[in-house]
Amino acid sequence: MNTPRLGGRGGRERNGVNTRATLAIVRKDLKVALRNRMVLLPTIIVGLLMMVLLPAGVGLAPQLFNVGGSSTSDMSAFLAKMPGNLRSEIAGLSESQTMIYLMLLYFMAPLYLIVPLMVASVVAADSFAGEKERKTLEALLYSPTSDRELFQAKLMAAWVAAVTIAWLGFIAFGVAANVAAWPIMGRVFFPNVTWVVLALFVAPAVAGMGLGATVIVSARAQGFQDAYQGGSMLVLPLVALMVFQATGVMYLSTWLVAGLGLVIWALDVALIWYGGRTFRRSEIITRF
Repeated sequence: MNTPRLGGRGGRERNGVNTRATLAIVRKDLKVALRNRMVLLPTIIVGLLMMVLLPAGVGLAPQLFNVGGSSTSDMSAFLAKMPGNLRSEIAGLSESQTMIYLMLLYFMAPLYLIVPLMVASVVAADSFAGEKERKTLEALLYSPTSDRELFQAKLMAAWVAAVTIAWLGFIAFGVAANVAAWPIMGRVFFPNVTWVVLALFVAPAVAGMGLGATVIVSARAQGFQDAYQGGSMLVLPLVALMVFQATGVMYLSTWLVAGLGLVIWALDVALIWYGGRTFRRSEIITRF
C-alpha cells in the first residue's frame, strides 16, 4: 500500500499541539473501555475482590474465628522480628487488633497497587492491539495528530482510568476495613500516613509504569491477549513486596514507600521517553 503523509500537521502551527484531536482520542478510548467486557469485567471483579471483599474479610475474621491458644506464641515470635518503630506502633493492641492492623495497613498494601497496574495494563493493551481486532486502527492512524500526540493520548486514557479506579478503590478499601473491623478496633484506624502516600503518590506511578510498558508492547502485539499478557508480568515485583513483608525481610514504612514511588516515577519517565522515541505510526500501518 502507498504510505500516506502521516502526522496530521496540516492546518496547525509548526510547533503547535492538536489538543482537540488528542482529547478526542482520550474520550474515545475511555468510552470504548467502558463498553468492552474484556476490559470492564476484570476491572470490576479484581476491584471488588481487592478493595472490598478482602479488607472486609480481614476485618471480620477475628469475629468469626477464635484467635488465641497456640497462635499467641506464633504471633509473639512474629512480632519479635519486626523493627522497633513498628512494635511501638502496635503496642497496647490485643492479638485480634494487631492481626487486623498489620494485615490491612501493611501486608495488603502491595495488593492494593495491583489494581491501578491491572487497569492501566488492560486499557493500554486495548489501545492499539484492541484497535487492530476491532478493525478501527487504520482510521486512527490517519487522524490529524502527530506520532507523539497519538502516543500521549493513548497513555493519558489508560492513566486517567487507572488512577480514577485506584483512588475510588482507596476510599472503598477504607470504608470496608473500618466498618468490618469496628467491633474489634473500636475506632477509625485506616488510613495511616503510609497508605495516603501509597494512594496519592505511588499508585499513579505504578499506573504509569503499567501503561508505559503495555503500550509499547501493545503497538507491536497481534491482539489484546498478547499485549495484556506482556504487560501483566509487572505484577511480580508487587507480589515480591508482599512476600518480603510476610517473611519479615522488609516493611513498608512511609519513607520506604515514598522512595519506592520516586524510583517508579523515574522508571515511568524512561519508559515513556523510550516509547515516544520508538513509536512510529508508519511502522504500525505496515504491520496492519
